[in-house]
Amino acid sequence: MLPRPSRVRRPDDFRRIMRRGRKAGRRLLSVHALVPDGTSRAGFVVGRSVGGSVERHRVTRRLRHLVADRLDYLPEGTALVVRAHPAAAGAGSAELGADLDAALRRLGVAPGPRPVAAPSDPSPPTAARLG
Repeated sequence: MLPRPSRVRRPDDFRRIMRRGRKAGRRLLSVHALVPDGTSRAGFVVGRSVGGSVERHRVTRRLRHLVADRLDYLPEGTALVVRAHPAAAGAGSAELGADLDAALRRLGVAPGPRPVAAPSDPSPPTAARLG
């Protein structure tokens, strides 16, 4: 869940970000980004063309989770509006995440490198374990 200060909530803010920001479209979604715009935050547009209420809310929850994971890695003050396309209804989180990352890279606000989890067994495989 995005904390309250990290959400775009007012219609005027959505309009400003979408009109003045840069846009990158992908098959499943479009991302509008405005840099710098105060604190980093994000808003979502999931219209009726995506599906019924249940499907729209499912897509919104997936997008919110994906953006929340990336918000801290974006440049300070980045404001995003993520607009879901109808194809997003049938997409999984991994597909949405890949399209989101591609759109962010295209806009030049891609998250920096994320910390990689260390392997549980850092030793290289040996012949005894392989066979």
